[in-house]
Amino acid sequence: MIRFVYLLLIISLSRVSVFAQLNESDTVKFQTRVSLTGGYQQGNINIFTLRTKADVVYSPIKNIVLKSQNSSLYQTFSSTKVDNDIFSRNYFYYKPQNNIYPFGIAYISSNYRRKINTRIFAGSGATWQLLNKKYNVVKLSVNVIYETNIFKGSTFNYSTYNGYNKINVWRSTLFVSGWNYLFNKHVRLYYDVYYQQAFNDKNNYRTQFDIGADLPVWKGLNFTALYTFSHENVTIKNIKEEDKILSLGFAYLIIKK
Repeated sequence: MIRFVYLLLIISLSRVSVFAQLNESDTVKFQTRVSLTGGYQQGNINIFTLRTKADVVYSPIKNIVLKSQNSSLYQTFSSTKVDNDIFSRNYFYYKPQNNIYPFGIAYISSNYRRKINTRIFAGSGATWQLLNKKYNVVKLSVNVIYETNIFKGSTFNYSTYNGYNKINVWRSTLFVSGWNYLFNKHVRLYYDVYYQQAFNDKNNYRTQFDIGADLPVWKGLNFTALYTFSHENVTIKNIKEEDKILSLGFAYLIIKK
């Protein structure tokens, strides 16, 4: 009961953006969102989930935009820790107001459930703005990255990688993101989808999609729901390839022109 009350307090007091994604193509100088979502169940099975996210978009000079997306996930199942992850994705954009613009990316993460101690990659690519309106945005991005994975084990579901706890690989990425307002602008639907394929192994790929909705509550405060599906095709042996997570929380926008 104490955890449940604590969770409600931190969710209700958190200040977060009404946008699931901050738009680097906006002409404002500074944007930020801090979100906190989670859930709690108590009874025959005790489940506690807490997801945090902090995003920043900053334009220090004309034509240059920096974006940093950072998140964490902590989850217990019957008092046993099943998730304790971190994630940081950072971008450097040049002239993002253009219809097509280049970017550099650097990423670091860990995944407790999938026994990934550290994942680091860096690379570059380009984004194409298919639609960039006030209430409707759709973007398509492609990039090439070099990735290093350090696992907490050396036996995999594909024997090609057995005996190694460190896997280095070149990958290509296809990424689609956007948001649309529905029902006379009372509901905002947002989504991110990506697919990453290794160049040297058709079996080494992963994909993920996030889909969510914001519903206005009061003066910029929104109730938000987010569903995440992820599939990683190369995993430590006996670790499932797919994960699905549904989380609920509140959202609020912070922008400085």
